[in-house]
Amino acid sequence: MARNMENRRPPPCKPLGKRRTAILPRVFPGGVSTVTASGIGARPGVNLALATWVSAMNFWAWNLIGPLSTTYAGDMSLSSSETSMLVATPILVGSLGRIVVGALTDRYGGRVMFITITLASILPVLAVGFAGSAGSYPLLLVFGFFLGIAGTIFAVGIPFANNWYDPSRRGFATGVFGAGMVGTALSAFFTPRFVGWFGLVATHVIIAVVLALTAVLCLTVMRNAPAFVPNTQPVVPKFLAACKLRVTWEMSFLYAIVFGGFVAFSSYLPTYIRTVYEFSAVDAGTRTAGFAVAAVIARPIGGTLSDRIPPKYVVIASFAGTAVTAFIATFKPPPDFWSAVVFISMAIFLGIGTGGVFAWVARRSPAQSVGSITGIVAAAGGLGGYFPPLVMGATYDPVGNDYTVGLLLLVAAALIALVYTAVWLKAREPAASRDAPHRQPEEST
Repeated sequence: MARNMENRRPPPCKPLGKRRTAILPRVFPGGVSTVTASGIGARPGVNLALATWVSAMNFWAWNLIGPLSTTYAGDMSLSSSETSMLVATPILVGSLGRIVVGALTDRYGGRVMFITITLASILPVLAVGFAGSAGSYPLLLVFGFFLGIAGTIFAVGIPFANNWYDPSRRGFATGVFGAGMVGTALSAFFTPRFVGWFGLVATHVIIAVVLALTAVLCLTVMRNAPAFVPNTQPVVPKFLAACKLRVTWEMSFLYAIVFGGFVAFSSYLPTYIRTVYEFSAVDAGTRTAGFAVAAVIARPIGGTLSDRIPPKYVVIASFAGTAVTAFIATFKPPPDFWSAVVFISMAIFLGIGTGGVFAWVARRSPAQSVGSITGIVAAAGGLGGYFPPLVMGATYDPVGNDYTVGLLLLVAAALIALVYTAVWLKAREPAASRDAPHRQPEEST
């Protein structure tokens, strides 16, 4: 019998025709699992860098009208209110659209949505160029409405970055992705120059081609994190469920101030600088680019700080600095040195705040609802940037040539948000949010 047992050997393994790479789950503190894989498309750094690039190009497209707003106003004899409406329209659509895009990202993943949003932005970019060339204000408003599609890209990247990184690194990841806001700086600096070098229509064609190439790059290189599990629940129930969470509205209020302030100034600062300091469109764009770059650099700093200390204290510092610098700005500091110090300092405080708030979102949101919550919070941030340009245009004092009322309203909003954060929000996120259930992904090869 022993001899029979010896003869019962397992059959030899057949050689595999193709090498297969196992993906093994890892569990991090808090019960959140992720997986590791090999290959260029499975590298977190590669995907985060590509997502940031996609965001930057779409932010450039989203902000095409702002740097040229004073040129449009002069060519079409627009009033201050009409110019403000032209600048604010893409912001409105890009804000509200984030609610839907965030929920769709939970279902289809970041890769599909990055490609979809980038391709969908190409036609509006071209249409805005032709409308501007024709000198039609109504057409600019209509096509500017659809240009807002590009602004929804932000709601894709936060859950995409979250899936690639463990909880202790998510502040860093969301901060780096948020640096895609540099697209507003690129637009402010290069768009007026491109128009001078190549012409208005050709400039928009160049941006459209860049968007198309970016979509191809996503198609060939970008991958969803192996930890991504599609949430196939209907969009409306997911949205309503996210709306019932306290974290959604707390973070929406904070983000409306910090990101809204960044968007508002990045879009309206060319008009502000040209009106108050009488710079040319190119010079105003250069200074706006400096503002945007400062905020972009500060954002990952805010996210990284929030990995080390509670985000509450990062956000409080942001609101305090924003209130002080906005108040100083009411005195119209002389150009170029003192005005630059004031507005770049404001940009740094706003940038740190945007990184801190979204690091807070990543900590407190249930894992299966990050996209839906991100969409709502990001929409609130965009809406926070929609109204200030309208307010600035409506409260402009032509006699004193100043925007004192609008700046004082920013001071008041920042102080209210500071008090709310300091008094009502806890430094440590609730355990129920931090340890929310996360579905275990299936092992794949």
